[in-house]
Amino acid sequence: MSAPKQSRPKARLPRGFRDRGAAEIMAEQKMLATIRAVYESYGFEPLETPAFEYTDALGKFLPDVDRPNAGVFSLKDDDEQWMSLRYDLTAPLARHVAANFQHLAKPFRRYQTGSVWRNEKPGPGRYREFTQFDADTVGSASPSADAELLMMVSDVMEALGLQRGDYIIKLNNRKLLDGVLEASGVALDDREKRGIVLRAIDKIDRLGVEGVQALLGEGRKDDSGDFTKGAGLSPDQAHRILAFVAPDAQDEEEHLQQIGTLISTSAVGAAGLNELEQIVKLLHACGYGPDRILFDTGVVRGLDYYTGAVFEAQLTFPIKNEDGEEVVFGSVAGGGRYDDLVARFTGQAVPATGVSIGVSRLMSALASRGALAAVKAPLVVVTVFDKAEAAASFAIVQELRAAGIRAEAYVGTGKMGDQFKYADKRGAAIAIIEGGDERARGEVTLKDLALGAELAKSVESRAEWVGNREAQKSVKRADLVAEVRAILGPSSGIKS
Repeated sequence: MSAPKQSRPKARLPRGFRDRGAAEIMAEQKMLATIRAVYESYGFEPLETPAFEYTDALGKFLPDVDRPNAGVFSLKDDDEQWMSLRYDLTAPLARHVAANFQHLAKPFRRYQTGSVWRNEKPGPGRYREFTQFDADTVGSASPSADAELLMMVSDVMEALGLQRGDYIIKLNNRKLLDGVLEASGVALDDREKRGIVLRAIDKIDRLGVEGVQALLGEGRKDDSGDFTKGAGLSPDQAHRILAFVAPDAQDEEEHLQQIGTLISTSAVGAAGLNELEQIVKLLHACGYGPDRILFDTGVVRGLDYYTGAVFEAQLTFPIKNEDGEEVVFGSVAGGGRYDDLVARFTGQAVPATGVSIGVSRLMSALASRGALAAVKAPLVVVTVFDKAEAAASFAIVQELRAAGIRAEAYVGTGKMGDQFKYADKRGAAIAIIEGGDERARGEVTLKDLALGAELAKSVESRAEWVGNREAQKSVKRADLVAEVRAILGPSSGIKS
């Protein structure tokens, strides 16, 4: 009887997840360093929280509330307690503040970057794991805290190389919308209906006025035939809300007059309008005008925990999608005020406001414009001519590294030809050879791989240009570092 066939796992990834290579990771590191520098210039300091939180601590605030698992990945620990991977960085912050409230300086200002996970339907460019970079101010009810975040996001966009006109930050206030809902006869404590209305409005850019109007009414059937239940509002109620988010006013002044009329009977709406006016006043005083930060009632944000000012940073330039079609990329950052989130734990009102930059999404847009190339120091590969003399190659590597040059010794088992192929594949700038003859003369050979690659374009085979003396030269061993620096040139960023 033959032995049973051995079962091997398939080399596959779960849907909605992906591997990332060196170029993307290094480009992301460059972006994170830029964002971090801006955040720290505003006085924010870092904090880290774990990937897993107890599920009840995270709360159910995701837009897809109809999903049975509420859009999160969850499991039980040894104590039969439900834990979930964080779906954003704000809910863990609220838990941290509640647990350490007495010891924190208030306002508490922190930034954090890391992966978040959402158990949502994956699609092109939509992954279940992605990176966010947040900054939050906890413990201040002042609209100036919201204004500061708006200014900081604008500074981040420009620090990343975007010009004014390439982006716009849109600002609104949830209290204005609550005022419109209240004036329209929608009870604010009817969380289910209010949630449906908020999610419908949040889709106005994608579905247009007619699509949102259907979702405010009985519901809407999409192109695939799936039906989404609506909020069940009357035509008059839906008209009032649409007049708020999609006004027919000719300018901002007329729009504000319309809003004042819509919320005239609502105290919460009036409070929202006052907060908005204070934010805009401070922004203008600091030189952040409507060319960078603009009032827009269509911004509501999908998360249910926002209580006041809400905002989104959107890119305005077109990029090509996977089908080669030009599309406007849209939102790459967002945030707002969430004054009730910490109170879930403490019962004590703690005002807070924050912003989250979608790093993965923003990086994709910048990469499409060639605005965020990976920054990688040039590499020098030191070949090993004789395996018995490997220590000599490592001595060269250590000398180069001590001089601030990125270098590695070949640790494979290939012959010299294989080592050169390896150096080419690694994108090395220089290969160094020190054989017995070179060592006896007190020399090393430097092969300029970048120059060799250029020469290779005009010859028929690699063998012809490998021996070309323009692409390699022998130098005194004592002059190694200086000669390597000379080949790499000033653009390498290596200090003399």
